[in-house]
Amino acid sequence: MSHVPNSDRAIKFGTDGWRGIIADDFTFDNVRRVAKGIAAYVLKHENPTGGVVIRYDTRFASKQAARIAAEAIAEAGIPVQLTRDATPTPAISLAVKKHGAAGGVVITSSHNPWNWNGVKFKAKFGGSATPAIMKVIEDEVSAGSTPQGRKAHIEEIDLTPAYIESICRFADLQLIAKANFRFAVDSMYGSGRGVLTQIFERCGIHHIAIRQELNPLFPGINPEPIEPHIEMLRQTVLKQGCHAGLATDGDADRIGAIAEDGSFVDSHKIFAVLLRWILERKKWPGEVVRAFNSTRMVDRITAKYGRKLHECSIGFKYIADLMMDHDIVMGGEESGGIGYSRYLPERDGILNCLLLANVMAEEHKPLGQLVADLQREYGQHHYGRRDLHISEHMKQSAVQRARSGETTQLGPYSILRKEAVDGVKFFLDVPTKGNGAEAWVLFRVSGTEPLLRVYVEAASPELVEKILSSAEGFVNCTV
Repeated sequence: MSHVPNSDRAIKFGTDGWRGIIADDFTFDNVRRVAKGIAAYVLKHENPTGGVVIRYDTRFASKQAARIAAEAIAEAGIPVQLTRDATPTPAISLAVKKHGAAGGVVITSSHNPWNWNGVKFKAKFGGSATPAIMKVIEDEVSAGSTPQGRKAHIEEIDLTPAYIESICRFADLQLIAKANFRFAVDSMYGSGRGVLTQIFERCGIHHIAIRQELNPLFPGINPEPIEPHIEMLRQTVLKQGCHAGLATDGDADRIGAIAEDGSFVDSHKIFAVLLRWILERKKWPGEVVRAFNSTRMVDRITAKYGRKLHECSIGFKYIADLMMDHDIVMGGEESGGIGYSRYLPERDGILNCLLLANVMAEEHKPLGQLVADLQREYGQHHYGRRDLHISEHMKQSAVQRARSGETTQLGPYSILRKEAVDGVKFFLDVPTKGNGAEAWVLFRVSGTEPLLRVYVEAASPELVEKILSSAEGFVNCTV
């Protein structure tokens, strides 16, 4: 097969933008191509006088790529505000909406390994661009758009102070300080470094901070707040006697947590803890949305409080899209992104850290007790995921076999029904152990990475592992 030059490769947008391997797909030339496509979109479909805000993360070449994107957009006649330093992604979404900008450009690869980078676009409403917007930008990039105009000004700015002020309005920081809990705070070397610690220090909230320094190698981890990458946070919680460990990803828009006993609290449990608090204690009005690969415990909570539930495709842009058309109180996804339409149609890991601490303070309980309360009331829900790095042929074959009407069994489990909102989901004939989760498994090809993801929810950790093993066997044609 002949080699295709990097500059001639098609740039495809996944669930939240374009990503590539640094110095292979992610090159300055390709960043320039994407930036010009964004400029063409803004000139045709938005008010370009509002300008574009650009921020970058802590990865290799992010600062230089942000400057190149800024130059390309300014050359099209669109004014640019460029952050002086690595900044949390939610801060740019806030700035876009607050300043009436035409959109925001984010140089980042979120939770991916150190050798990846990418470009995201945030829409004028202050959230992930809708699928329709992303399609227009992708088409402009594919067409090789190179808009030119009278070169506009590039202004360097600091978005963090206004961002901190905004998110702190949503949490009772005095109550958190008064509760006297001790937190471990982990920024995973990402762009949230120093932000939560600054808030906690200012308010006198006891905390221990780890991985706040700048290290674009993300030594030993991917900056994703899931196991095994948050093992250092677990050890810190146990060693320092913390009541919770709070982690944000490389973008600081996703959350993960560790309970006081060292157990991992996944994004599903965090979503459920926050949702119950908001519906029961805060009584915020509105409907709820969750992604296709997230916990069905949310269904039980929304049913109890009489709220309408929406299920959407995977990627926060689909949640943001629903927030544009419906009164959505809260939306969440499997990867740890949770957002509130009364703030922004955007996920925000640091805001959710504050709110989780707020729930603990108001309930007078450490994080593990809050999770145990949920499991008692709404049934045991346990979750697992495996990322299978396999060939394109194997990925497509597995999904085709999963869709086939001839597939009625997964290992020892009968398939009760299938759903195909995004990927293929099997609901399985598996014991619910009382009122526990109805077991399901989802096969989905990643939109941004060369892998097939398998997601499982069931009524016990043991069942989750057995179903995951059966699913992996199915993919590998061994069962």
